[in-house]
This record gives sequence, structure tokens and C-alpha cells, in this order.
Amino acid sequence: MSDRLFSVEEVADRLGLHVRTVRGYVRDGKLAAVRIGKQYRIAQADLEAFTGLPVPDTTRESVGRTRFAEVSSIVEIDAIDPPTADRIITLLTAAAGNHRPGEQALRIQTIHDRERARLKIILVGGVADTARLLEFTEGILES
Repeated sequence: MSDRLFSVEEVADRLGLHVRTVRGYVRDGKLAAVRIGKQYRIAQADLEAFTGLPVPDTTRESVGRTRFAEVSSIVEIDAIDPPTADRIITLLTAAAGNHRPGEQALRIQTIHDRERARLKIILVGGVADTARLLEFTEGILES
């Protein structure tokens, strides 16, 4: 068991919650924490007890020096007809959901404004996967 202490911000990131929500859990006594100065610190054991799941140790010593690269892209396509927008959205959604265990997941958000004939794609993921999806998108637009 590790004696690692997490900040409220780190706990919020790990749990996908807002920082205020985590602070509320601490204040309500739902999540045990120690106050150090003006900040709360949550022990790894307390976080595991709160979530019911083991928390992986992600300190630099335990992870090593593994390189991580992620791409964030915003693509705006004007003058796009609804069938083409639907094809792109379907392709991207299917490709994002089709990743192997252990691979970095792709996160995609699409917004199609039919009145303005505009499609906005927000894409976050690994470098190679993102490049592949952008090439797929370009292929559909050129056809």
C-alpha cells in the first residue's frame, strides 16, 4: 500500500468530477482527507475506500519515463450537405469505439448545424489514430 497523498484537483481528475464536488465530499465526511495548510490531501487508501477500486500509483517513479503524446483537433467544415455530414459522423463514431484494450481511446464530439451547413468535429486522441481519422474525413470530403 502506498502512502501517496492526492490533491483535491488530482482526485477530481481521476474521478472525472468537478473540484467543488470533491471538496463537498470531503466537507460532508464522505471522503476522508487531511488538511495541510489551506489545502486538503487525500490518502491513496482513503480514495480506494471511497471508490471501492484500487487506485494505480502513477508517480513518476512507478510509471517510469514513458512518453505520452496526445493530439487535440478542431475541424470545421462549411458548405456540407446532411448526407455527407452523417457519413463523416458515423465513420468517426465507429472508428472511435473500435480500439483494442490498452490503446489510448479516441474522444470525438461532433456538432452539425444543418441551417448553416456547417460541421464541427472535436477530436482528442493519439497522434497516429487522430491522423488516420483526419485522413478518413478528407477522403469522404474529396469523394
